[in-house]
Amino acid sequence: MTTHSSHSKRTPNRHVPRYAVALLAACAIFAAACGSSKSAAPGTAAPTGTPAPTGTPAPTGTAAPTGTAAPTGTAAAPTGAPLNVMTVTTLNAAGPTYQNIANTAKAYEKYINARGGIAGRPLNVTVCDEQFDPAVATTCARQAVEGKMVSVVGSFTFFAESIVPVIAQSKITWFGECCPITPSELTSPDSFPVGNQPMYAVGAVAQAVKDGCKAINAVIIDGAQIFIPPMENAMKALGMKFGAEVILPPTSQDYSAEVAQATGGGADCVVAVISETPYTTWNTAWKQSGTKARQYGPQGNLNEVSAKGAEAATNGDIIAGMYPDISTAPWAEYRKALSEAGLDTTKLDYNSLGGMGTWAAFVAFTQIAEGIKGDITAASFYDAATATSKLDLKGMVPVLDFTKEWTDGLKGYQRLFNRSVVFSKLENGKVVPLTTDFQDVSNLAMGKAP
Repeated sequence: MTTHSSHSKRTPNRHVPRYAVALLAACAIFAAACGSSKSAAPGTAAPTGTPAPTGTPAPTGTAAPTGTAAPTGTAAAPTGAPLNVMTVTTLNAAGPTYQNIANTAKAYEKYINARGGIAGRPLNVTVCDEQFDPAVATTCARQAVEGKMVSVVGSFTFFAESIVPVIAQSKITWFGECCPITPSELTSPDSFPVGNQPMYAVGAVAQAVKDGCKAINAVIIDGAQIFIPPMENAMKALGMKFGAEVILPPTSQDYSAEVAQATGGGADCVVAVISETPYTTWNTAWKQSGTKARQYGPQGNLNEVSAKGAEAATNGDIIAGMYPDISTAPWAEYRKALSEAGLDTTKLDYNSLGGMGTWAAFVAFTQIAEGIKGDITAASFYDAATATSKLDLKGMVPVLDFTKEWTDGLKGYQRLFNRSVVFSKLENGKVVPLTTDFQDVSNLAMGKAP
């Protein structure tokens, strides 16, 4: 049974193409997980189409400056021509913004340059703010080409379709994205995602069944219906079926009715695909309902922010994610880099798909670039990435093989190299790691036995 809730539709931005409007709510499930905020941070404004370094206004045509931190230990200062890369995301827009992606990219630049750079050369990161406008996104792409960027690294935007085909003509890779959602990101040979979509929802289903849930309902925020088929496939493969599938209005301020639907029929567990801001409202209604059901939700969305005020009601809830918790060993250097950059981790969520995903992307870029013999260019990096069969990020994600596409998997997802999940849980309102071993859910996503 599928339960649909009526709600009003907001008028979309006139610049947003139809496919992006359809994806907007779907992207919202990791928009907050990427550490989004509703308004851009002060000082980040840039003229249309002009890359702006994080927290610093940039004049038109000026690339973000190379980090100048002094090398530590015995590392020699990087020399020679910088390796120019770009990170694209939304900083100045009326909707979701991703300051933590920009901050992480610049923190990595500072961190690696203080340790000798990449192959002895300084890294120069340009952050391009696409302002939630596909036309500006295309301008970012053109600037990447004109600036002879080696790669576009660790980005998230709703408008990858405005970027990937443009940069691909110059063999510039769309590299390391946390959250591939568009056809180009999931099918183009120029796309090298490190994260995955929608595998964590499949993982949530698997964990719920493993935990002994007998009556499972699903809640999916409107616009994220692309998650439903693989979730249903997983349930079928595990010999179960959702009792109800509640489509959640993304703009509702009172979810009491939807909580009643989601917990109806004797449900003992609810698998939810909800973004952080609606999750906060949802958890208020969840608390008021008095339900004893357990929630299974997405990393960065079912978190300390959305659980605030409902700590007891969410205690023991399970979080399915792409990356191990930021407190674990794989992220030691990330935590150090954030500290060295002077970033306030209480202001933005870096324990998120955007934060950790961007860091993982840059670590992966460095690993591949340093293995290149000869000059590091867009073309040589493309060749090296394409030939990478064992990308080992030391536990940030599983070891990835970019030489083998998922051709026997979900149609249209062949560039999804990472199809594994890990779990955390809420304990008295705090996120704590539950697992660090990656669980491959490829077969479950296709409706096959694990």
